[in-house]
Amino acid sequence: MGTQEYILSPREAYIAEQQWRVVKRSVDARQRELRVHLTILTDDKGNPIPKDAPIPLYEPPVFQDVRHAKRSVVIIGAGPAGLFAALTLLEHGIKPILYERGKEVSERKKDIALLNRNEGLNPESNYCFGEGGAGTFSDGKLFSRSKKRGNMQRVMELFHYFGAPDTVLYEAHAHIGSDKLPGIIKRMRECIIEHGGEIHFETKIESLKEVTGDGLQVTGTPIILAIGHSAHDTYRMLAKEGVALETKGFAMGVRAEHPQSLINKLMYHLKPSAISRQDSELIEYVGNASYSLVTQVDGRGVYSFCMCPGGHIVPAGSEAGSCVVNGMSASHRNSPYANSGMVVQINPEDIPGDDPLRGLAFQEQLERLAFEHGGPQAQAPAQRLKDFVEGRASKNLPACSYLPGIVPSRLDEWLPAHIGKRLQQGFRDFDRKYPGFLTNDAVIVGVESRSSSAVRILRDPETLQSVSTPLLYPCGEGAGYAGGITSSALDGINAAFKIAELA
Repeated sequence: MGTQEYILSPREAYIAEQQWRVVKRSVDARQRELRVHLTILTDDKGNPIPKDAPIPLYEPPVFQDVRHAKRSVVIIGAGPAGLFAALTLLEHGIKPILYERGKEVSERKKDIALLNRNEGLNPESNYCFGEGGAGTFSDGKLFSRSKKRGNMQRVMELFHYFGAPDTVLYEAHAHIGSDKLPGIIKRMRECIIEHGGEIHFETKIESLKEVTGDGLQVTGTPIILAIGHSAHDTYRMLAKEGVALETKGFAMGVRAEHPQSLINKLMYHLKPSAISRQDSELIEYVGNASYSLVTQVDGRGVYSFCMCPGGHIVPAGSEAGSCVVNGMSASHRNSPYANSGMVVQINPEDIPGDDPLRGLAFQEQLERLAFEHGGPQAQAPAQRLKDFVEGRASKNLPACSYLPGIVPSRLDEWLPAHIGKRLQQGFRDFDRKYPGFLTNDAVIVGVESRSSSAVRILRDPETLQSVSTPLLYPCGEGAGYAGGITSSALDGINAAFKIAELA
């Protein structure tokens, strides 16, 4: 078998996708006329293979029963890195024992619902903490900026095996959605338990000695450390116990929200008048438009992050007295809003001092500042986009998807200058690329401060073990080696492989 690539109109691509086995799809909106790039599976003679041909999509995983396994591994954190590490260990006949500080997804949903209604924050069960990690209820995008080594396609296959749609196997920017991903995570958990693994929820590890007794070297039990990037208390515990850490670059800013109809017109080059029936059919096939924007301002990158077409802004804080926002989309991506993080690159040298945790302190400082300028509980400070760029107060605010509510605030005045001024220029640059992007129909909401970890847990690049603590395997986004669901999952797989190779 082989493949054949095609560049088609959306209508042609839709017809082809209903008939033939597609192995890759991407949408190209760079030109005036939208084009879809399809790669179609072919037989030995070059003929397209029908969509319903009885050809296996991939080799399914084979999980072993590990109830009486001689080897076990402790995993701290049941996010993508921890879960995929556990699944990989099952394939090698090794028993995974997971500890997760948050709740399982069904109970976690209840706490998130309370948070969305502005009825209180559970610091251990929220958008950051709980089964599946931060990505479970904040979009479920299966692509990443990180350039990870390893079999990323296998990550997609495992997601598909546990219930993700066929499109995750071939879409360039695959997406599951926050309404579908929890069910997939639950099936992963059930598989782990069914094959003899263990998962302990609502169990926060406050010292490595809790799971190792007198120490890792004594017990010989490997630990996969798969914490999320918001586990600030765990970072401080690691520093106290002598685990080698360093400050790493990260990014901070705001979340910008536009009407989705405007983003569709700008990105798909539609006429500024009302969307026609033909336009509606196009959007129905290719989906609501997204964007990826980047510029340089005074030596630092300013860029969009975690863009959510047809999505919502959500409260993503994990501590009382702080205000943090993020974005998510359900599987259909059909809300009338488009939102994205708009962040500024922060380098270690931008923060005075030599404490490896100083990036965390900087994040927390800005989150507390946002809380002070917001409303009661989780209400977030906000400003119309053009008002922010031109430095004036917003007398009122447009409709916004952020359920706890927004209140007018002069973000242009209280954001640190090295962030606020760069964002203002960045928005001007983006408007030059897409005229109409800079509009008072859009709103910015603060603050977007958890785009990535501000700390790296140092590890040997060959063994993947901590450079200071043998048999400790830091992995995933919280360890500073991944950027999103898929790269975190792959990092967990790689850690499990290294452990399986040990004699």
